[in-house]
Amino acid sequence: MNALLSPIVSEFETEEQAASYDRWYRAKVQASLDDPRPSIPHDQVMAEMRALLESKRTQRNAG
Repeated sequence: MNALLSPIVSEFETEEQAASYDRWYRAKVQASLDDPRPSIPHDQVMAEMRALLESKRTQRNAG
């Protein structure tokens, strides 16, 4: 049976949707943990994103 969930308790309409999302999320986390590539430090990622955003702002304001 596919019981309905209260919007106060869950963002999903049914238990099946919640379980499906949980399986998907856990698979994504496990894939990330299993990824052999080296991790990128948070500060490096944030610096790259700040530079990208500033570049986009500059392009938008120039054109």
